[in-house]
Formats: sequence, C-alpha cells, structure tokens
Amino acid sequence: MLKEQFDNLRAGSVLVHNITNYVTVNDVANAILACGASPIMSDEPEDVEDITSICSALNINIGTLNHRSIEAMYAAGRRAGELGHKILLDPVGAGASRLRTETARGLMNKIRFDVIRGNISEIRTIATGSGTTRGVDADVADAITEHNVDEGVDFVRSIAAETGCIIAVTGAIDLVSDGKRCFVIRNGRPEMSRITGTGCQLSGITAAFLAANPQTPLEATAAAVCAMGLAGEIGWSRMQEGDGNSTYRNRIIDAICNMDGQQLEEGAKYEIR
Repeated sequence: MLKEQFDNLRAGSVLVHNITNYVTVNDVANAILACGASPIMSDEPEDVEDITSICSALNINIGTLNHRSIEAMYAAGRRAGELGHKILLDPVGAGASRLRTETARGLMNKIRFDVIRGNISEIRTIATGSGTTRGVDADVADAITEHNVDEGVDFVRSIAAETGCIIAVTGAIDLVSDGKRCFVIRNGRPEMSRITGTGCQLSGITAAFLAANPQTPLEATAAAVCAMGLAGEIGWSRMQEGDGNSTYRNRIIDAICNMDGQQLEEGAKYEIR
C-alpha cells in the first residue's frame, strides 16, 4: 500500500509551495528534494498567488509568524483552493501564544485544508480553541503513549470527522485519521525530537506525497509519516562516535533520498484501526 504512494511520488514532478518556518526553511527544501519533489519558497503577499498557481500543493507552516506572512498565507490558501490544490497546515506552537492560536484557527475557518499535521498539544489547541504547549513542543501531559493510544485514536478520529480533513498527530506514536480509519504508526527515534525541524520537514514531504497521490490522501499522509520515521531509524543506525545533531539531521535527509517504495513498505510499522 505505502510502496505505491512513494513510487508515485518518485515518478512524478511535483512542485510544492512552502510558506514555512524561517528556522528550518533550508532543511524543508532539502527534504522535499530528497523525496523526489521540488520545493519553492515564497511568503511575499504580492508573489504568492502566482507562485502557488504553478504548484501542485501548498504547505503552510506558522512557525515564524509576522503580519506579512499571515497575509500571504490567506492569499496563497485562497488561490490554492480555487485551483483544487492539496493544502496542508502545520500549526506550529498553537497554544504558545494568542497570535499563533488565532492565526491557526482563522486559517482553518477560511481555507479548505486537506491535512492538518502537528503534535498532540497543537491539535488539541486548534480543536478546542485553547491549550498549552512547551514552546513549539507538545506538553508532556498530552503525550500519546501505549497506555492511552486508544483514547488518542478516538480523539484524532473525532477531530478529523469534525474538520473534514485528515489529522496527523506526530510524536512517539503517530496517529493519522480521515475520521473513519486511523493509522497507528510506530516508526521513528526519540532522538529526532532533539533536532529542530523534523516536523517541518515532514509537513513539506507530506504535501509532496499528497500532490502525487491526490486520490488517496489518507494513505499518502500515512506513507509520508512512516517514511520520515523510518528515515530517522536509518539515520540513527548510521551514526558514529563523535556524531551529533547536525550529522543526524543530514543522515535523516540522506535516508529519505536513498529510500524507495519497497524499503518503505518493508520498514513501515503501522496498524489500521
């Protein structure tokens, strides 16, 4: 199932428009290139409608907000919606500040998102209008564990049904649901949380998977999540004495670059509920 999603991405020529986090923009671009797609970055309001018009997907990440980029997000989202493009929201840090929370919820009210991807605290915040995060990280109290995974599945499935889009909650255990089915994914390494930008990279490659597999958005999203987690496992297995965060970041991107559909199919750890 996941092999086909990745094979379609490798075979296509997907162009993804990213309005993304300044902290991680270079890594997002390289991750998208590594999975076989092409990135373009633009957050100038006068530029974004033209840029998103030539793309197949739009990735909106609110990690480093300013008034100009917020204006650009609405403009690009409106244009992408008119064109029927796949659109993803990454509500980075929703719950950490009023601006982030209001921006994420405002975008959801105005733009038809195909996927919303975030950590559990961010998703709880946009679902309820209030919540807390630890900076841009999930609150420990919200974490999905083996002890509460059933509750997490019910929550994610309900939010997906309510919003009408796919919800992807990432963490130690990842949950991806369209409101009916839910992928429970156990790929990844805890060390990935020590690198800034793995979530941002995942949002970028998820947009690429969606564009390459427009008829199967749930499976495409799950494939992207599994691929990122598997890349974290492969990258960690290749770490050597003296290697640190910078090397691990590069090894993850290298693992995505060298991955194929068969490797993903064999290495993906998931169940569907």
